[in-house]
Order: sequence, then C-alpha cells, then structure tokens
Amino acid sequence: MSVGELGCTYAALLLFDDGIPITAEKITTVVKAANISVESYWPSLFAKLFEKRDIEDLILTVGTGGGSAVAVAAAPVGGGTAAPVAEEKKEEIKEDSDEDLGLSLFD
Repeated sequence: MSVGELGCTYAALLLFDDGIPITAEKITTVVKAANISVESYWPSLFAKLFEKRDIEDLILTVGTGGGSAVAVAAAPVGGGTAAPVAEEKKEEIKEDSDEDLGLSLFD
C-alpha cells in the first residue's frame, strides 16, 4: 500500500468518524494538513468509492471475504430464518455417528 493510499484511507476514516461527508476536496484538505504528499488521483478514487459503498460496511466486513459472510452474520439478527439453518446442521452432525460405521467398542 502506497503512502498516498494509506493517507487517503486515514483521511476518509477521520472524516467518517467526525460525521463529515467524504469528498475528494475534504480528503485532499486532511491529507495536506497532515503534510502528506499524495498523487492527485487518490482522493477522487476514495471519494467515488464512498459514494457507492458505505464505509461502515467496509469496516465491519474487513477480512470476511465478501458480502456473503455478512449476510450469514446478519441473519441471526433477523430472527426466524437463521434458527432452521442451524438446526439442519445439527441434524447432519447427528447422522454422522459411529453406529453407521460399525466402530462401536461394545458390539
């Protein structure tokens, strides 16, 4: 990760934390105030990214590999749909017992 990219990342996080809309001009202002030299395209790329994606979603899903993991994690909050899925997995585990394989010690 380049210094410019990292600087814009921290600038966007700072703006988000203060509740200020993330724009290219504001990212540039924060980066200049921090005395960091960045290429002119970084602030606009970050601003375009945060127009389309919510920064909070990106923070919460870091390291999960994508949106599908978020949907699985968010399902228990919704209530009814997550419980049957968990029950189905438990039933599958019960089916994989030693009786099926004939490995019982007391036969």
